Amino acid sequence: MKEMSGYRARARYLLVSPKKVRPVADLVRGKRYPEAVAILEHMPQKGARLIKKVIDSAAANALYLNKNLDEDMLYVKELRVDDGPRLKRLWPRSHGRADILLKRMSHITVVVDELPQKG
Repeated sequence: MKEMSGYRARARYLLVSPKKVRPVADLVRGKRYPEAVAILEHMPQKGARLIKKVIDSAAANALYLNKNLDEDMLYVKELRVDDGPRLKRLWPRSHGRADILLKRMSHITVVVDELPQKG
């Protein structure tokens, strides 16, 4: 088994489409923690606000579990946006017909880790 390193946080069953969140996630994946938070704070998308909350939670977990760490020593090691379940809703159409409206959900998983030491 591969040993997972880093500090993890997850947000599940978020009512936002994964297709809308993934482009935001691509911008901050692999970045240092303060830089990632700064990028997300200045984006208008709903997904940016949700990803920021999960990254903050993972960083808080890291700082709580390892007192020797500082915020500047962390980076976003892994950032996944997975599909969640879909809520099926009926959408009334003309002549008594109905269409199915799928409300998609996301699961966001973030792993932050200490920056590798050079030398």
